[in-house]
Amino acid sequence: MKPVYIFQSGMLSRKGNTLAFKSQEDEKTKYFPVENVSEIKIFGEVDLNKRVLEFVSSNNIPIHFYNYHGFYIGSFYPYEHNTNGMTIVKQVEHYLSEKKRLILAKKFIEGAMRNMLKIVEYYERRNENQSPRSYREKLQEILARLDSVASIEELMAQEGNYREVYYSFIDDVVVSDDLFKMGTREKRPPTNCMNTLVSFGNSLMYSTVLTYIYQTPLDPRIGYLHSTNFRRFSLNLDIAEIFKPVIVDRTIFNVVNKKMINEKHFKKVEGGIHLNDDGKKIFIQDYEDHLNTTIMHKSLKRNVSYRSLIKQEAYKVLKHLLEEKEYTPFLMRW
Repeated sequence: MKPVYIFQSGMLSRKGNTLAFKSQEDEKTKYFPVENVSEIKIFGEVDLNKRVLEFVSSNNIPIHFYNYHGFYIGSFYPYEHNTNGMTIVKQVEHYLSEKKRLILAKKFIEGAMRNMLKIVEYYERRNENQSPRSYREKLQEILARLDSVASIEELMAQEGNYREVYYSFIDDVVVSDDLFKMGTREKRPPTNCMNTLVSFGNSLMYSTVLTYIYQTPLDPRIGYLHSTNFRRFSLNLDIAEIFKPVIVDRTIFNVVNKKMINEKHFKKVEGGIHLNDDGKKIFIQDYEDHLNTTIMHKSLKRNVSYRSLIKQEAYKVLKHLLEEKEYTPFLMRW
């Protein structure tokens, strides 16, 4: 099973047991056997009806919608979700307990920090100058203070400090092209090319994680690092923190340093800079390649894809909530 990305405007419909997309531009129709579809990500102006929604719902296929600029705006997911009462009770219990919530939130941040540190260490091994070493030492100092953090707010502040050093490292060591220097992190709208790539990649990761949470009994609306509120999912944001360095950042380094994406793939719109459709397609292809990359899993003793590891991570969180096994975040080897 694999995701379907739709960039063109057109009509999505059901044809028997197959999804069909008819493009408004060339009137060609593409067919997607439903048994091969894990999720649908829509970037274009697409018409669909209740029959399509019933069909994807019965086959447990979520649809994720993105706006014109590539920002995630919402999802349709099957009503017959795997969530059960006991899991929700345990999720809420761990959210309402400051101690239990902080334990999980720290785990998510620790995983994110250690995976960013792995990237710095990788470049340190490849560099003869001392620059990566100084960044590594700064990051290790912040990481060492993690155990003493006493609140979610303090944890988020430490994470912000860590990312500031990490992004400076990327500008100084990883990226040589001035076009892709980040400077400071800006989100909506991003005002330079690197911020655009980070925002777009993170948006993809959030919906990817959401798809795999749907396949577990977990409720994605109840998170621990990111506050639960009335407007959005938050558990997917928590788990995504661990995989952003592993998938998103490495995708960015690849498309930038191999010059797969350049200035022609960006456009200035409404005071910000955004990827055009060609740029999005190039980025998504490399993003998917990274997700499908397999590594040897120590405990399973077989090769598994990063896509499978994301789903496994959700189940690890579930086991922690049910008090079956303490959660430890995924740490990459690079």
